[in-house]
Amino acid sequence: MGRYTGPSCRLCRREGMKLFLKGTKCYTPKCPVEKRAFPPGQHGQLRVKLSDYGIQLREKQKVKRIYGLLERQFRRYFNIAQKSRGVTGQQLLTMLESRLDNVMYRAGFASSREDGRQLVMHRSVHVNGKRVDIPSYRVKAGDVVTIDQKRPHAVNRVKLALDRTKDRIIPAWLQAEPKDLKATVIRVPQKDDIGMPIQEQLIVELYSK
Repeated sequence: MGRYTGPSCRLCRREGMKLFLKGTKCYTPKCPVEKRAFPPGQHGQLRVKLSDYGIQLREKQKVKRIYGLLERQFRRYFNIAQKSRGVTGQQLLTMLESRLDNVMYRAGFASSREDGRQLVMHRSVHVNGKRVDIPSYRVKAGDVVTIDQKRPHAVNRVKLALDRTKDRIIPAWLQAEPKDLKATVIRVPQKDDIGMPIQEQLIVELYSK
């Protein structure tokens, strides 16, 4: 499956904000977004006024990159959200936030969503006592996510991430227990729980054309 393998910080600079793709580096003065707060490339410092379509496209690209998805995957999520009850944009964000790799990141068990994705794919994560190796697995209220204690490498990796992210604020929809390497999903995540400026209505408008 194709996936972006270039510099992560380049994506953050392109969107003009921290997308937290690089783990702990994003929280330090070494973050390129703080050093060079303009888009990459030789024309990055030129002032360009975006059209309405350009604004909508940038918002979609930003959200897609935050969760590390390809275009086809992201469009599939939108189609499901469009057919679901409720507001399409909010349903989209709820599904993205409910991904298992995102839960690993939100609970502090991984320094980035990419790290969380690797832990899941390496079969080091259990949901309700059953091993799950699908990063896109959507958790539900009441689900209990744990790290396989029989995998020392994964346990050490998670403990290192917890030590590096000990000041991170755990969202209200999750209850993390770092000592037991366990996280419980209290409720379905909402837009306000994301903690990042996202205008989901722009994405709806883009795909509705």
